[in-house]
Amino acid sequence: MFEQGVIRPPSEANSLLVRVTRNCPWNRCLFCPAYKGTAFSRRSVVEIKKDLDEMAQYHGSYAAGITTAFFQDADSLILPTGELLEILTYLKMKFPGITRVTSYARAKSLKKKSIESLKTLKEAGLTRIHTGLESGSAKVLKLIQKGESPEEMVKGGQRVMAAGISLSEYIMPGIGGRALSRENAIETANVLNQIRPDFIRVRTFALPPNSPMESMVDDGRFTPLSDLEIVAEIHLLLSHMDEMPSHFRCADFSLNLLMHVDGHLNMDKARMLEELDQFLSLPIQDQKAYVLLQRSGHYGLHPLDMLKNQDVMAQLHEKLEDLEKDDPEGLDRYIRSMMACQLPRAQTDSWN
Repeated sequence: MFEQGVIRPPSEANSLLVRVTRNCPWNRCLFCPAYKGTAFSRRSVVEIKKDLDEMAQYHGSYAAGITTAFFQDADSLILPTGELLEILTYLKMKFPGITRVTSYARAKSLKKKSIESLKTLKEAGLTRIHTGLESGSAKVLKLIQKGESPEEMVKGGQRVMAAGISLSEYIMPGIGGRALSRENAIETANVLNQIRPDFIRVRTFALPPNSPMESMVDDGRFTPLSDLEIVAEIHLLLSHMDEMPSHFRCADFSLNLLMHVDGHLNMDKARMLEELDQFLSLPIQDQKAYVLLQRSGHYGLHPLDMLKNQDVMAQLHEKLEDLEKDDPEGLDRYIRSMMACQLPRAQTDSWN
């Protein structure tokens, strides 16, 4: 039977999942549980072709209707360009209806590829790359042990854009904690303004249970932001963004509090800032009530107009009073536990 990894972007929910590598070659980020306790390995072209044969047989007559594929796991671009070209060619032969092929990649791997190599991959069918910027701050990247610098992020991203491949950059508001919140916003905007990616995908930071970052909270080295503070950080970041064609995406991730803040920077920046201002101008207790509503487990978008419903507000304020009665940070602790439930689980109990 063919292999499949555990992770793919939300936008690749209907894609054919082709496992090109196993797990993550870095796997030391303090915020990511996805591949902890596993070893990285490259799969051979022979193995991958065998998987594609089995996938084509498995899907039978439906194979002709498959139009998108995603290369797993965390960094397919670490493979030599020649091997990737061979895999792309064979994929198109077995699934001739495929028009879009995407992959995760780390900036270090992208930086090592020449623009010409990336152009060759595009011509062979690679259409989009997803990469985790997380933060543009050198201090934050060091804090979370990302293993990459802002300069590497810029160079890698710019090479993808120069090759004409669609680029999704993922950012994590709140990942710098309270001490580095302002720097995280401004420096992340600075890096994104240099890369000018097609997509900026917002992934609000949530504290992984039993992680090194949770230990940092316990011993006072890291103070998580509240949802209200994260909205303010996103506002600061957005205010420093250039009005470029990039699509600023909050709508495709349920941990983003204000999922309706979504649009193209060159057309919708003012409207998105206004939507953030609308929330931030609410009385604090109403902001908290909305947080409680949005995080209550009914995932999806709840409009701010819900706060005009007196019955809903009465229930929310009663719950707020109960949460904060004996602990001023009771709401934040409750919300952190709710958000943690949506994070991917480590494949083992070990973070090593």
